[in-house]
Amino acid sequence: MDLVAVSGGIDSMCLLEKVRLAGGPFAAAHCNFRLRGEESDRDEAMVRDYCSRHGILLHVKAFETAAYADEKGISIEMAARELRYRWFGELCKEHGYDAVLVAHNAQDNAETLILNLLRGTGPKGITGMKADGFLPVPEYADIPLCRPLLGLTREEITEFAVEHSLPWREDSTNCENGYKRNKIRNLVFPVFKEINPSFVRTLNRDMARFSEEFDNVRDNVAQGDPDKTFSLPCGRKSFSPVDPIRNEYSITEEPWCKTNEVKQEPGYLIMDACKIGAMPVFSYWKEGDWIRPLGAPGKKKLQDWFTDHHIPVEVKHLIPLVRDPEDESHILAIAGYCIDKKVKVGPATTKIYRIEPIEE
Repeated sequence: MDLVAVSGGIDSMCLLEKVRLAGGPFAAAHCNFRLRGEESDRDEAMVRDYCSRHGILLHVKAFETAAYADEKGISIEMAARELRYRWFGELCKEHGYDAVLVAHNAQDNAETLILNLLRGTGPKGITGMKADGFLPVPEYADIPLCRPLLGLTREEITEFAVEHSLPWREDSTNCENGYKRNKIRNLVFPVFKEINPSFVRTLNRDMARFSEEFDNVRDNVAQGDPDKTFSLPCGRKSFSPVDPIRNEYSITEEPWCKTNEVKQEPGYLIMDACKIGAMPVFSYWKEGDWIRPLGAPGKKKLQDWFTDHHIPVEVKHLIPLVRDPEDESHILAIAGYCIDKKVKVGPATTKIYRIEPIEE
């Protein structure tokens, strides 16, 4: 039995209707992020009405998203993402749902590609979303996350919604260009469409090819043998606090003031940018690498750090690292895990580099 995430927008309503017409057992979940006042409440009311008319079990939860974002020191978009996926995981564990279905489509995938290219996320960032993956929450990383609409364009989704007389709600903030994704959707993509009317499908085909190539390279690097299949103990690719296989990371620069609260959330790192200099780029483990982990005594060889944290030998080559420009063997950050004492944020910090998993 699957759990369908329903925002009330045209994409999620299309997904909900397709799942309903398929006839199998399922339930729905709606998040009210309380970001648009009465508009958010009307979204919830419409979803409730639709599910009531069709006899669909619906879970609803309201979040104080803005307050959560302030508390964690993250963007509204990232806060909403964390809140909804964690709640979906909780629902699956509590009610025994087998998977979470979300309504990402081909245009969402193309937008994510451009965002990742601009953020410098490396090879993994150009592979796009996966139709089948897992929840991006460490404690629920064994729960499947599926995107049944990933191959459909927005035009195809709209055609289906009109044909089936579906109700849906338009998010007024989609027209505002304060968010990076909206700028790409509203300002950049119209230019792309002038150049190539089928650019969304073109980018999605390219991402599929990139994904295949990336998987081949990853497997070869991990095993050191192109004839072996990539595998991990217990048949899972999940570690704590993050999954270095499924997650790729970006580095962004942000201003900082001494009144900000320093919190190193699991999977997210901040470093004093003034102690590094130019924007760093990721590299990977080499013999002789070492780190002085924040919160731990002394200096440690990275190989020993991997062993202490039970990271398999085939995985250590895949974890992104930030190197000290003054000493190539000195590691300043292990993406998803920890930073070196040298780049600890302090009272004199005015600028930070934030390392975080890329958005999907």
